Amino acid sequence: MRLLKTVGAVAGAASVAALADRALESYAGDLDAPLPGRRGTFRWRGLDVAYTESGDASDPTVVLLHGVNAAGSSGEYREIWAALAEEYHVVAPDFPGFGCSDRPALDYDGEFYTEFVAAFLAEYDDPAVIAASLAGAYVAGALDHDGVDPRALVLVCPSTGAMPGPNPWARGVARAPLVGDLLVDLATSRYSIRRSNADHGYYDVSNADEEWLDYQWRSAHQRGAKHAVAAFVGGYLNVDLDLREALSAFDGPLTVVWGAGAETTTPAEGRELAEAVEADFVEIARTALVPHAEHPGAFANAIHGRLEADE
Repeated sequence: MRLLKTVGAVAGAASVAALADRALESYAGDLDAPLPGRRGTFRWRGLDVAYTESGDASDPTVVLLHGVNAAGSSGEYREIWAALAEEYHVVAPDFPGFGCSDRPALDYDGEFYTEFVAAFLAEYDDPAVIAASLAGAYVAGALDHDGVDPRALVLVCPSTGAMPGPNPWARGVARAPLVGDLLVDLATSRYSIRRSNADHGYYDVSNADEEWLDYQWRSAHQRGAKHAVAAFVGGYLNVDLDLREALSAFDGPLTVVWGAGAETTTPAEGRELAEAVEADFVEIARTALVPHAEHPGAFANAIHGRLEADE
């Protein structure tokens, strides 16, 4: 009798978790494009990868690659998008598993995203690239792929790792039916996203307005979102790469930008990296990991003239 009651209680709790997860997906609704402009789809390995482009297509191309976190999307560049589009043809994809792109149940990992970045960059002739956090490592890893030849790189707080790992237990739990749904829902609640923004994303979290917080939450609650989140939490989106060695092989203009308040990877680490690869180093005051979103004017000034090839 006790066993039956226990089974019944577990089944009831599982049903509640499933209903809650479906309710959150329904409430989140369909996700709008995170940036204004022309929407497109890049077909890669059977996946539809969403991207937005803006500006005059005859202008030099700049590809913007967003950082990877539980609520990542190309909307990270919303504050500098319009300004860049006045001068460049700007293109920003949502990585597979994030934003408006397909989110199938795959074993996402750093190699997967490096291969994606290589394929996407190869679509453009002589692009400049702005890449944040882990995306900087994906770009560095993609440099030795055929067809990848950026004219200039701007890397914002680049890192080869965001979480400890790889941890198969953490990824397995997060991907598990019902229990995983519940845990991911908790990890991507508005409170959790705001706390993450405050802890390390932003120097002053009030610079992340409620509209952006709502978009992050809705993005993190799209159907299939938990698979990439599980890989992120498990440390599988990290890259086994010597960032200094990979970037030393790049012979174009290279700029490393760092938020002065960044703590997960510090400005001192950024300065050491820049010196090692003979890159320009720019530190932006009163920002952390997303200076381009927190103080877009200062970021635009910092990268002015750095998206062109050496003459």
